[in-house]
Amino acid sequence: MRRRLFFWELAGFLFTGALGTVLHFVYEWSGKSPAAAAFSAVNESTWEHMKLLFVPVFLFSVVQVCVLGRNYPHLLWVRALSTLVGLSLIPVLFYTYTGILGFHITWVDIAIFFLADGGLFLLDGWLLRRGRQGALWQQVAGLAVLWGLAFCFVWCTFRPPQIALWQDPVTGQYGTVLAR
Repeated sequence: MRRRLFFWELAGFLFTGALGTVLHFVYEWSGKSPAAAAFSAVNESTWEHMKLLFVPVFLFSVVQVCVLGRNYPHLLWVRALSTLVGLSLIPVLFYTYTGILGFHITWVDIAIFFLADGGLFLLDGWLLRRGRQGALWQQVAGLAVLWGLAFCFVWCTFRPPQIALWQDPVTGQYGTVLAR
């Protein structure tokens, strides 16, 4: 069972890294389609880079719940917690290093994405291996957190708050062209 879980977590890490990388370009490739904007990065803001982590994790979670849900009844609660940690790592690491240096370095930004991806699935695997049975309210809360995040990522793409997390450092704009 542990070995199977290890391969699932490794597959999640690889899937998230690969799909997140592709999603960085999908909006442009689609001709700036509003449908593509809902699940891919529309600009270079920190929020949109967090979306690149969330969307593949969310999709992978749907598959993982269908396949492993009975063996890991606390999966939704654990995935919600690890997703929040992974998503938090992106702005914390990015704003910490850019605050110290005063500028950003592209390869470090990419490394932060993969560190957040790895941190998410390491924490996820560790919590799942602990095997604590989650109460029903925790599973419902985990599901609500994941769906709430999905809603926020879509909503804030089209109606972004006018704060730094949502601002594209290249253009100074917020969200998609549709949001302006």
